Amino acid sequence: MTGRLPAQNGGAKALLLTVFGEFVMPSGGSAWTSSLVAAADALGIGEKNARQAIARIADDELIESSRHGRHVRWTLTTAGRQLLESGAKRIYEFGTNSVAWDGEWLLAHCPVPESQRALRQRLRTRLAFDGFGELSPSLAISPHVAREPELRATLADLGLLADSVVLRSRTVSTTDDTDVVARAWALDDLEAAYVEFCRAHQERRPSGDEASFRAVVELVHEWRKFPSTDPELPTELLPDRWAGTTAAGVFHDRRAAWSSSAREWFAVIESQHGAGAAATR
Repeated sequence: MTGRLPAQNGGAKALLLTVFGEFVMPSGGSAWTSSLVAAADALGIGEKNARQAIARIADDELIESSRHGRHVRWTLTTAGRQLLESGAKRIYEFGTNSVAWDGEWLLAHCPVPESQRALRQRLRTRLAFDGFGELSPSLAISPHVAREPELRATLADLGLLADSVVLRSRTVSTTDDTDVVARAWALDDLEAAYVEFCRAHQERRPSGDEASFRAVVELVHEWRKFPSTDPELPTELLPDRWAGTTAAGVFHDRRAAWSSSAREWFAVIESQHGAGAAATR
């Protein structure tokens, strides 16, 4: 078992959202407060923090409550279900397919004045999420030319489209493409993160249903950072023996191996707390 992890790895709210996506949504979309608190306890989250996290998720209008006597049941809203479904698609499909590339780059020259640092950071964050690297503070690049509509939508949303220039271009050699990658993305840091992910989960062997539940939540919770930090570069632009390929295999293999036992544990606590709620009405 790994250490008790919440605050430093995204907090109680992020972990409980993983529980909602991985266990609550597939089993009908609702759960008792007491079940969520028990799940949080299995993850090393205290009851006070768990209840605060549930309240914050409700404040975001992702879940809504219904009272059954002295007990409360939480159900995913339409917005909550849509958020988790889109997140699941991104997380579970990530790393499963090779990326085809014809050698063409998508570039965006986006001049933002030094005085507008907050806007520059918002632009950088959103472009990075869409797989863009940064050749300079005003020049973004991506091998995913099909994402041009999303790029233009982002620039328009930030009020930058009119002053930006969007181009498609090619370099003259594979060596130049490799140099572009080295300048635009910190692949060494990303590879180190993949190696650490593999180290944490590759040899992990949870014993029992509760341990499997914790292992699945931690696995998914830690994997979900990669779709927003990995630009999904084409194979020919990646280093040999790219650790991301190994990490994707570890993620899908371990999730498949642990999920049945983990879901059994969550189903049992839901049943127990449901019976308790019925008995006290």
